[in-house]
Amino acid sequence: MQASDETLFRHREIAFCTLHPDPNQVGSAAALLIEIDGIERVDIVNTATLQVSYHLLAICLADIEGLLEQNGFHLDNRLMHKIRRALYHYTEETQRANLCCEHGENCTQKVFVNRYRNREHGCQDDRPEHWRRYL
Repeated sequence: MQASDETLFRHREIAFCTLHPDPNQVGSAAALLIEIDGIERVDIVNTATLQVSYHLLAICLADIEGLLEQNGFHLDNRLMHKIRRALYHYTEETQRANLCCEHGENCTQKVFVNRYRNREHGCQDDRPEHWRRYL
């Protein structure tokens, strides 16, 4: 199942902490992010919020936020923003993992699973099925 190119674009809001020494933290972050590969558009919503549009296969929200934090920007860490970011990180990580793995014979994950199932090791129970139920 291949995703169309339209569904791979994400539009997310990044909230910044207002207690930062740089009063134009959002503008500085926008200037930094627009130069990054995979980021298509950066819009300033207000003095504490940016809206970023990016291609999911090139970059994800966790990478963008990590880049911002490495450069000294302070993200808003209120509970609602933390929950929203955690949900976005999880869904994007899962979708990227699913898209990178072609669900055919050459999938790396399937190769390792099949190898594990067919290999002789101590994790297989050699007892008949009716004996396993008694223990």
